[in-house]
Amino acid sequence: MSTIVQPETASSTANNSNGYRTLWRWHFYAGLFVMPFLIVLAITGTLYCFQPQIEPLLYPKLLVVEQHGTPRLSEDLLLARARAAMPPDAVAVTAAITKSPQSSAEFVFRLADGDRQSVYLNPYSGAVLGTLSVDRRFMQVDRMLHRKLLLGKPGELLMELAACWTLVMIGTGVALWWPRAAITVRDALVPRLTLKGRPLWKNIHAVMGIWLALGALLFVLSGLPWSGSWGKQFKALATAARLGAPPGTWGGLPLRSVLPHATSGHAKDANAEGTTTAEHEGHAAQMDSMPGMVMDDLPLPQTPWAVGNARVPASADAKAATALPLGHIVAQAAWLGVTSGYNIALPASSTGVYTVSYFPADPKLERTIYMDQYSGAVLKDIRYEDYGAVSKAVSYGTSLHMGRYFGVANQILCAAISLGLAAMAVTGCVMWWKRRPQRSLGAPSREKAAPPMRGWKTGLILLGTVFPLMGVTLVAVWLADRAVFGRASRQKHAARLE
Repeated sequence: MSTIVQPETASSTANNSNGYRTLWRWHFYAGLFVMPFLIVLAITGTLYCFQPQIEPLLYPKLLVVEQHGTPRLSEDLLLARARAAMPPDAVAVTAAITKSPQSSAEFVFRLADGDRQSVYLNPYSGAVLGTLSVDRRFMQVDRMLHRKLLLGKPGELLMELAACWTLVMIGTGVALWWPRAAITVRDALVPRLTLKGRPLWKNIHAVMGIWLALGALLFVLSGLPWSGSWGKQFKALATAARLGAPPGTWGGLPLRSVLPHATSGHAKDANAEGTTTAEHEGHAAQMDSMPGMVMDDLPLPQTPWAVGNARVPASADAKAATALPLGHIVAQAAWLGVTSGYNIALPASSTGVYTVSYFPADPKLERTIYMDQYSGAVLKDIRYEDYGAVSKAVSYGTSLHMGRYFGVANQILCAAISLGLAAMAVTGCVMWWKRRPQRSLGAPSREKAAPPMRGWKTGLILLGTVFPLMGVTLVAVWLADRAVFGRASRQKHAARLE
């Protein structure tokens, strides 16, 4: 956010009397920590918002095919062609199902060394278009930068801290902007471009910050549930309070659908083009077939937040039976109302299930369906209306945060907020550079007689309680401020007395 829209010559006495410098000091610390992360979040977030437009430009030969008048080949034949193009020990783990006439077919395989490779095929001819590492795909790298700076767990915690400190920056910024003098609404909300030097930067920073405040707040709050530390705790708490995960997450959800009548694609038709039990058994030791696994353990690109902790059911252990072919599962998913734009996690053991994960732009259409790999029985069908109140809110927040809910307009809005926040970081840095003293951090000086500011202190305590990791750093910053900078102030005061 920013400093108040007020002339630079405003008296320090007035500022001291209302806690202005104390707020400015906390705003300075928050901004100092958040600025580099904010720029990374803004750039990576904007890129990810435009994933549907960017990826076909990056990988046109893999993702885009020429539309033909002939029908698409069956999923089983395409899977067989993809399997033939991979090493013998590679295991198919995910199928991306799309009916878009200009989209290639994609299957994800796990290699012996643990790496995952996507195989792309022309759905009309069956020709293999090429392969691409899942983890080195541009948008996956961008997403991991956005979430954890490519540093694993430490990076994830740093990004979570940056999001929490952004809340402090927003709160102090709005408080600093809040007009304390008789100024017009226009002066408070429209940049005064007639100013020069640091006052101009300060004014632009202030006005831009207040326009972005609400969007920035919603961005932070909608992103935190996906964070690695607090997000997991929040999900567990919401589940325990029956406000998050659906009741059926832990069993007991009535089936919403019945099996369609037997079709020609039953177990007897499974062949070399289908997924065999022998292959499942060979992969049973992999992580995605461990007992008690949840949705977040499956090799899916992304799943709805509400079902991340959902336990994956198991098929009856029928080692002598043959699994249903993928085409049968696709046909059944279509019969249940899920036709395109979803992923299927393939069973990885003799007790595994087919998991249909549909994560569309409209949260109300989200579906997670588990099917027995031998009979095709629907073991569980979780829909939006089964979610708790918290999960419903998170689903909408996620769709808006990712720029998916209302199309290109949503993408542009998200980009404007993200790049605006990056501009805020730049203007804040320029302001600091213009006022920085020599050989000093340049933190605003303390007020000699600051007011109690009980409301502000209560807010910080609540913030630190809700976000424990944030609470630890709040205490650390407060102690460092008093120990290091407080001592320097006392030394200067003592020098003056001498």
